[in-house]
Amino acid sequence: MKIGELAQQSGLTPSRIRFYERIGLLKMVGRRPNGYRTYPPQAVMILSLITTAQRAGFTLDEISTLLPSDLTHWDHAALMDALTRKIADIEALQVRLTQSRAHLLRLIEDIQARPDDMDCAANAHRVLTNMLAENPEALDITSGDIRLLDTKDRRQSLSPDRRKKTASH
Repeated sequence: MKIGELAQQSGLTPSRIRFYERIGLLKMVGRRPNGYRTYPPQAVMILSLITTAQRAGFTLDEISTLLPSDLTHWDHAALMDALTRKIADIEALQVRLTQSRAHLLRLIEDIQARPDDMDCAANAHRVLTNMLAENPEALDITSGDIRLLDTKDRRQSLSPDRRKKTASH
């Protein structure tokens, strides 16, 4: 089949198909005497495998190492290992995303907890100070930067609950 037919059947653009051919993912390309590319029917399946693997998070390099030149000769052990590793990668990403979400929600809450008598710049300073107090390794700052926050700033940056505890000490 010609590239236009393959594009229509696979749902990919001809330029994407030529790209996969150029990087070696699509190897079964023939040429007619007039220079037109010709593809066997199994090219549709190869392109489907490539796009499915990409949606699952595999890079093109990972796909190229897994995809056999002949679909009848799969390396079962390598395929299972790659799939298992990808699941572990996804689970680790889910943990990081959950932590990032929780951090952003706390940040939003802290920003919105601005006292009525505090301007935005002072609130930003308060929020930054709270972030440093909760998770100092999250920001790339030096001890000199922390010393810039005077006692008044630290007191002002405390959340209302912490302020009550600090006042009672």
